[in-house]
Amino acid sequence: MGYIWWNLVAILAMVLPVKSQLSVGFYSKSCPKAEFIVRSTVESYFKADPTIAAGLLRLHFHDCFVQGCDGSVLIMDENAEINAGPNMGLRGFEVVDDAKAKLENLCPGVVSCADILTLATRDAIDLSDGPSWSVPTGRRDGKVSISFDAEDLPSPFEPIDNHIQKFAEKGLTEEDLVTLVGAHTIGRTDCQLFSYRLQNFTSTGNADPTISTSFLTELRTLCPLDGDPFRGVAMDKDSQLKFDNSFYKNLMDGNGVLESDQRLWSHPSTRDIVKRYGGNLRGLLGLRFSYEFKKAMVKLSSIGVKTGTQGEIRKVCYQFNK
Repeated sequence: MGYIWWNLVAILAMVLPVKSQLSVGFYSKSCPKAEFIVRSTVESYFKADPTIAAGLLRLHFHDCFVQGCDGSVLIMDENAEINAGPNMGLRGFEVVDDAKAKLENLCPGVVSCADILTLATRDAIDLSDGPSWSVPTGRRDGKVSISFDAEDLPSPFEPIDNHIQKFAEKGLTEEDLVTLVGAHTIGRTDCQLFSYRLQNFTSTGNADPTISTSFLTELRTLCPLDGDPFRGVAMDKDSQLKFDNSFYKNLMDGNGVLESDQRLWSHPSTRDIVKRYGGNLRGLLGLRFSYEFKKAMVKLSSIGVKTGTQGEIRKVCYQFNK
């Protein structure tokens, strides 16, 4: 009993400091319209281009996995994270910058870029028919952004065990991994990131055997040998603009685009989680995925946050204060 008690105390000691400094409605007095302004800004961009939702989601994930959720990925500098290989093709910066400019006019020096990105991601998912949730805010912006630090982000070419380890290092479980990868339901990727699966996979002369026959034909048509390596392909062939659980059904049917996604169905540590989200009871399982996704996003957006007197509140999101 004593062992369990002290372990509980240790866990609370690690979790409570962040939980207590981030709070829902953090700006309710200092900038009451903050969340409304972020929401309306996201809405305007989403109406023009619904794929911006996936862009913001990826931008937020890449921010949180390096230096914590502190807006370090937003810095525009030749040595900053933005120039790391894994951050190729990141988008959504203009949404954050636009919302920041509006908030600086209304409440100068109050709302952080890190919080704007976190809120914008929630709103983008909601606009894509996904879940919505209360976002604890109070993050401050980081003062460090180094491209080298972002080189070890989870890669679609890595084994699932590597992903599990990298997520664990951030305090995220195997269930969090599978749940958060479900964001690929509205994602897109380039042919160059999976075309190696379509022809001479692992030098066998054949395609990746985990790809279904019909989907292989579809992918080869989209990404022929002499095709554009940067052509965008939806990662959820059934509902690429709708945030739902069809992504998991695709994995079960051999219709995963990225190798790392498809391997979630074959790996013993993640297979049952995929099945729980993508089984036959689609409506009920969709509700379960939405519920778990909200929880996982709150955990993700709490990684390594700066609060209190740490960091700064940037005047513009693309450069540190001078």
